[in-house]
Amino acid sequence: MKKALAIDVGGTKIYSTVINENGEIIGDIEKHSTPKVYSEIISTFKNIISKHENEIDIVAFSTCGAVNNQNTGILGSTGNIAKEYPTTDFQSLSSKPVFVENDANCAAWAEYEIGSAKGCLNSVMLTLGTGVGGGIIVNGQLLKGKNGAAGEMHFKLRTDKRRKCTCGAWDCFEIYCSGTGLKLTGEEVSGNSNITTYDIIAGYKSGDEIMTKIFDIWQDDILAGCIGLANIFDPDCIVLSGSMAEFVDIEYLTKETNREIVTTPTKVVKASAGNYSGMIGAALLAFRKGF
Repeated sequence: MKKALAIDVGGTKIYSTVINENGEIIGDIEKHSTPKVYSEIISTFKNIISKHENEIDIVAFSTCGAVNNQNTGILGSTGNIAKEYPTTDFQSLSSKPVFVENDANCAAWAEYEIGSAKGCLNSVMLTLGTGVGGGIIVNGQLLKGKNGAAGEMHFKLRTDKRRKCTCGAWDCFEIYCSGTGLKLTGEEVSGNSNITTYDIIAGYKSGDEIMTKIFDIWQDDILAGCIGLANIFDPDCIVLSGSMAEFVDIEYLTKETNREIVTTPTKVVKASAGNYSGMIGAALLAFRKGF
């Protein structure tokens, strides 16, 4: 059975492990802080690869940033990592084939292959964290778009220029439905600029009236996105992953989404492929594409 060295690259952490063709993690999980300096990022990659190169058949990267349709490189700056990172020649890092894919797309594929979207030929995955990531499966194929940048969750949720998103545009889904969005909603409702997501979640769980109001507004913003995505893609399911997905009411989102959509019924589910779904998805996609 073939083995992949999977490497998950984020702005703060780099994880790696060995994964087989069944999507099973068969090696130790290694964790490194993402260096701020580009040359040190490359050195970290080379050190990880040199340690495992003789035992694996392929290197599979799950990375921040949009990835081209050839799965060879990054299309542009990601903003949360060294500015030179998009220039990386991934193929030069190993004598073995090297596959590259966006981290949210990889996680969506892991959910499709072994997780909550298994058996669903059409699914949308939303990763709710500090920001919002997205991955879309259509008829059993990862939706990449003409150049590889499809699935970015920066569609408009409002039109009155209320919040500027990290992407530079106004009122994107991400700036309302992420952890950052929850904090901003909390500031607006409470008038307290020092409020944190932890304050809001703790207050919501204890039944605090103001914190519950904040949480409900945030969750209804997520609902608006689910309704729009369901109407566009007619998915079997919408998968919610990420640290903030832990707190949402799945039954409420499923009920209200189906109450408003004009497409066929869908379901909202929580991700189940695990914390290392990006690495698992990268490996499975690499095997599938024969890299």
